[in-house]
Amino acid sequence: MYDMIIVGGGPAGLTAAVYGLRNGKSVFVIEKSVFGGQIVNSPNVENIPGFDSISGDDFADKLLEQAMGQGAEVTLENVTAVEKNGDTFTVKTEEGGSYESKTVILATGTTHRTLGLEGEEDLIGSGISFCAVCDGDFYRDQNVVMIGGGNSAFVESGLLVDIVKKLTILQDMPFFTADQKLQDQVLSKANVETHVGTKILGYKTEAGSLKGVIYEEDGVEKTAECDGVFLAVGLVPENDAFASLADLDERGYFVPENICNTKTPGLFVAGDCNQKTLRQVATACSDGAYAAIAACDFIKGL
Repeated sequence: MYDMIIVGGGPAGLTAAVYGLRNGKSVFVIEKSVFGGQIVNSPNVENIPGFDSISGDDFADKLLEQAMGQGAEVTLENVTAVEKNGDTFTVKTEEGGSYESKTVILATGTTHRTLGLEGEEDLIGSGISFCAVCDGDFYRDQNVVMIGGGNSAFVESGLLVDIVKKLTILQDMPFFTADQKLQDQVLSKANVETHVGTKILGYKTEAGSLKGVIYEEDGVEKTAECDGVFLAVGLVPENDAFASLADLDERGYFVPENICNTKTPGLFVAGDCNQKTLRQVATACSDGAYAAIAACDFIKGL
């Protein structure tokens, strides 16, 4: 029986673990994919307090080392259900694990959004990518399309622009929303072509291989010939498995009360999986701290 089970090992979950441990609680962190969450895909992060610049991967390592150094138990498993049993919880995983806890913190984060176009799922990992750090070198000296115009799109573009032959950026809005500094770093390069106010219609393929992106601009259908596509069109939560215990909004994000509380006593939520206006490492860590302290206060009342 743990005092606290945390579902998700990103900044929110690992911060919650540290705060729980510092309050003398036993903590078990269950992460389905990679500790650190989405931040591990960022090669250079400059807005985390205390670091002028640090790679997302290094920051994630520091978070995990800190939590484990203070006594957190961790595992890589995919949580499929959380059940309330009287005053305690049972957390079940796809791998067959079943764990008991006095409180649960859901810090499940988000996953990459796709466009839902015909044939898209078949092309993911074989022409369509999300992570330039992971897959960028596969497209060295080739033509690449980036779909998106926010910070994530320009961070990824900054990694691609110096290794690809041509980078075409397609944005559905009439302007880019990325920080100006990120835009300047990319748009100053000679091999970049941009189109705003576009509508992506589909993917051009030959014998199952990606050959281009079909889009509409000013009412005219066009094709951006390419060897690969990177999607940076936002993130979506995966909270449906917990909908009976915590309210969700129309987009599937948790709707917390008082920052981290849910309708189920002893169940708390933290981080990017929540309905909120700013999803950043700093706010995720804040959420994790609130959730952990709330969980500790709940335990005192048992």
